[in-house]
Amino acid sequence: MDGITMQCKMEILRILRNPYYLFWSLFMPIVFYVVFTRIFNSSIEDDQVWQAHYLMSMTAFSVMGSAIMTLGIRLVEERTQGWSMFMRITPLSDQAYFFAKMVAQTLIHLFSIVIIFLAGALINGVSLTAFEWLMCAVWILFGSLPFLAIGTLVGTMKRVDTASGVSNMIYMVLALVGGMWMPLEIMPDFVQTIGKWLPSYHFGHGPWQIVRGGTPEWSSYLFLVGYLLLFMVISGYIRRKQEAAV
Repeated sequence: MDGITMQCKMEILRILRNPYYLFWSLFMPIVFYVVFTRIFNSSIEDDQVWQAHYLMSMTAFSVMGSAIMTLGIRLVEERTQGWSMFMRITPLSDQAYFFAKMVAQTLIHLFSIVIIFLAGALINGVSLTAFEWLMCAVWILFGSLPFLAIGTLVGTMKRVDTASGVSNMIYMVLALVGGMWMPLEIMPDFVQTIGKWLPSYHFGHGPWQIVRGGTPEWSSYLFLVGYLLLFMVISGYIRRKQEAAV
């Protein structure tokens, strides 16, 4: 247990020193939030609901990027530098190694949520009940799981530059087509059809419902759990093939 605790602490420190995390997971979501809520929403009715809605979009956007890019690229770096091979000769098991990464990443997600929620409250005066803030945070932490699984899938790639390019592309496509940057309803019909099948749409849809006084739909739970299992199975299969080839 002490080894897992130390590994978690190390992972947290490494993430906080990662410029990818600081830029894509904290700086960019807050910039998008300020631009879209302070500049482009002057004629939108029910301004407070819109600001709360977009705050949840940008928080989900931040956590999704951290899960896919920060975790995925770091896994590739560690394998190419021989770190993951070194870890195999330590008392820490492979399961504990990945568990520590997931725990550390989840704690970082919680940090991102708190920072961006504070930005929304301070910049635009977003006001929700304590229960709504808590439920949105819990949903975003839960909804990050399939994106952590995507991160482990990205982590099976052989080159850091390939992983960086692929993870960026996945991140941006999921955010745009999933309705995180702009409401899915204003997009073309074919984009709406595709978007409603993506994990990013259901990830954002949960807190969107909460800030409107509702609850997440059961279909969103099922989609997120289904994608989590799918990406875990694919990632595990690829890793077993890679280990067998060594």
